Amino acid sequence: MKKYLFIGLLVFVSTSFFGCQQNTKELKENLSGYWEIKKVTTLEGETKEFKISTTVDYITVDGNFGKRTKVSPQLDGSFKNNGATESFTIDGSSGELVLRYQNPESMWVEKVKDATKEKLRIVNKQGKEYIYKRFEKFNF
Repeated sequence: MKKYLFIGLLVFVSTSFFGCQQNTKELKENLSGYWEIKKVTTLEGETKEFKISTTVDYITVDGNFGKRTKVSPQLDGSFKNNGATESFTIDGSSGELVLRYQNPESMWVEKVKDATKEKLRIVNKQGKEYIYKRFEKFNF
């Protein structure tokens, strides 16, 4: 009986461990693209919703490195870069997808809680949750 309990526990632990690894891989794969902010929620429960945003976050990922650039969508379908680009490293070793930013003025960390083809959810160190939707080009 102890043998079966041990095997069951081993299967559970290995499934949980490898499940987390697969999850971070999927999150990372879905991170790239154009993202429009929809809502920000604080730890205190305060929520700010964005009906319209004039800028979009363009995220690119290359291995364990990435860039986040603020761009403005244009009516012709192109994007205008406003010059604000932040580089980050990606760490999935803890079972969570962590983005580490550093520039000459500061350093900060964000955790990717959810990244699908349609939705991105990121939480910062202060507990603010940022919810994005995949940006859709203007359709005239």
